[in-house]
Parts: sequence; structure tokens; C-alpha cells
Amino acid sequence: MDKVKILVVEDEMIIADNICDALEELGYQALEPAISYTEAIGRIEEEKPDIAILDIQLSGKKTGIDIAKKIRESYHFPFIFLTSNADSLTLNQAKEVMPPAYLIKPFSKEELYTSIEIALSNYSIIHKNKEDEADDSHVIKDAFFIKNKGSFLKIYFDDILYLKSDHVYVELHLKNTQQFLVRRSLNDILSSLDARFVRIQRSFVVNVKYISEVKTASVIINNSEIPIGKTYKEELIKFIKLI
Repeated sequence: MDKVKILVVEDEMIIADNICDALEELGYQALEPAISYTEAIGRIEEEKPDIAILDIQLSGKKTGIDIAKKIRESYHFPFIFLTSNADSLTLNQAKEVMPPAYLIKPFSKEELYTSIEIALSNYSIIHKNKEDEADDSHVIKDAFFIKNKGSFLKIYFDDILYLKSDHVYVELHLKNTQQFLVRRSLNDILSSLDARFVRIQRSFVVNVKYISEVKTASVIINNSEIPIGKTYKEELIKFIKLI
């Protein structure tokens, strides 16, 4: 497994060297430190670091905050701000780029390690959540596909009247009187459906939209009478508007 590559951006070379030494002792790969915005961007382009430690205050017009903004815009990897006695304006500017972690000078090797691991972990979680959100935007949310005679058939949730479990199969009963047999568990299919589907018996899930009558021990859907289990009736009542 490759070591985590870390870029240190610090204009005081003694401090930069000390940080790099500590990083190597902790098992990371410390890249040659940069002392300015221009050097930092050059290192990023050449070395492709996994994470950067950025001193907020740098000599020159551009600061560590400017580097952080560029990383967020163009390079997309985590960074840690390194600071000592920054004024409130600088700290507020730093907050705007949402660093995954901070390091306050002076700091111990243990604090350095903790900040790096927190930053990597936080970034990984945020990045995964964004990917999941992006993936979810392409998911069809009102239908699923079932395998049928060598092809895949799209079934809209609104077309399903009810589902009946039959050992390792589930029967799908549709509005147009079609029935399909799917080799899945009832729990698996229920987890793919939306809130209009309610389990009313161990072997039955119904689309509450199509319930025309609720009896003492059954419901009527499209002229079919489906039994209600005692333990499930309370859940069903929550979905029924009584007047």
C-alpha cells in the first residue's frame, strides 16, 4: 500500500522541515515543502499529494487560504490549516473554505497525526456522500425492473395493486390484471418500494391507494380479498383517513 503523500506549505523553513521530519516518523511521505502560492501549485501539479498542510499566513500577496480555494476548485483533496495567532478576520476567511481540520502552533506529533487522520476521514465521508447523492439523482424512483422471459420489464409502482409471497418467489399483481413471479424475498422488494406500500400480513404487501374497503380481518383491493394479520392492522390504520 502506498504511503499517504503530504505537501507542507510553510514559509518558515525550519518549521517546514520539522513538520516533514515528524511526518516521515509517523509513516507518511513528506513531499518537498513549498513556501509560496506559486510553489505550492507547482508541487500539486507535479506530485499529486493526498493532503496538504497549509500555513494560513504566507509571505507574499497570496495566503494559505488562497491555496485552499484553488485546491477546492481544481484539485479536490483535503487540506489542514496551520495557524498561530491569526486575527478574527483571517480565521473567518479560513472558515469559508471549510477545512476538514486545523493545527494550532505549537503542536505535538500526536496532534499532527490526529489532525491528518481526521481530515482524511472527514473528506472521505463528505466525498462519498456527494457521490451517493450524484448517483441517486439518476435512480428511477417510481419504478423498478423485473426479469421476464429473457428481457427486463419496467414495473411502475402505481401499477402494483399488491404483492404476495410464495416461498422463494413473490407474485406481483398489477392493475391491468397481469401477474408476474419474481424470485426475491418480500422484504427485498418492499425495501425498493415507497411509502404507499404497507405490509398487512406476513405474506402480503398492499398498495394502500387501491384499498376500497377495510373489513375486520381483510381488505378489498380490485375485488380481491386479502387477509390482515393482527400484528399488522395497527400499521395499516395509520394510512387510512377516518372521518
